[in-house]
Amino acid sequence: MKRVINLSNKSWQWITLSIIALIWGSSFIFIKRGLESFTDMQVAALRIFISFIFLLPFAIQRFKKLKKEDLKSLLLVGFVGNGIPAFLFAKAQTQVSSSLAGMLNSMVPLFALIIGYLFYGVYAKSKNIFGVSLGLIGALGLILVNSNATFSIEGFYPLFIVLATICYAFSVNEIKQRLSELDGISIMAFAFLFIGPFAGIFLISSDYSAALSTPDYLQNFIYIILLAIFSSVVATILFNYLIKQTTALFASSVTYLIPIAAILWGILDGEQISFYHLLSISIILAGVGLVNKK
Repeated sequence: MKRVINLSNKSWQWITLSIIALIWGSSFIFIKRGLESFTDMQVAALRIFISFIFLLPFAIQRFKKLKKEDLKSLLLVGFVGNGIPAFLFAKAQTQVSSSLAGMLNSMVPLFALIIGYLFYGVYAKSKNIFGVSLGLIGALGLILVNSNATFSIEGFYPLFIVLATICYAFSVNEIKQRLSELDGISIMAFAFLFIGPFAGIFLISSDYSAALSTPDYLQNFIYIILLAIFSSVVATILFNYLIKQTTALFASSVTYLIPIAAILWGILDGEQISFYHLLSISIILAGVGLVNKK
């Protein structure tokens, strides 16, 4: 991968960023389709277990690279950076549209700066802090203001996505600061090696009678496979390489582009996207711009 894609080149960095955004921007519609047949717990567990199976040969091949001092970081990346968010997003999207989920996901760079500053010693200027504040205001707009421009709190499901973005922020910083010696494939292979068996145990004991009674269960299962292989594996490996070659904040700014893909998928799927949604996401992205400003 390193020979084909030169991530030390600025052009390749932006191309890779766009590819990741397209894949991850599509992941919310994949989750939505999976939920048409399977429960949120099953969608998340299938996503993790399929990724685990796909990455298992790489984990076995690279097992000699696994160091005792990296175990804590890999456990964090596995459970906090991949496992918990998979369940949080699936749970949230039982009530939240795929486009709104994609827009709320844009909070990752904001929390990346906060977590980096609090726990990893990442320096932040006053304009970066202002950017975080601005972005959080935009996020509150997405959560609290409906399409009729009135305040309404429709359950706490959007907060699951907020929590997932905090988990991603921890993972982004952990990879950049403490796993610099491992390549992207090794990081994901080892991370899923820890969480995959737990997902498998859950799947063995799960009841699929309701899923099999739906007319498009096979098609929706394929969507989950695409979600696992492309969103959880391919895009995440590219993302990890991007973090290592650039900065955690540059890599997490992929969320500039993710909402665009998510919104387009939402429109194609007949979801209602209001002016206030677009205004709120614009405020978030303005905040992200200030967060990434050196």
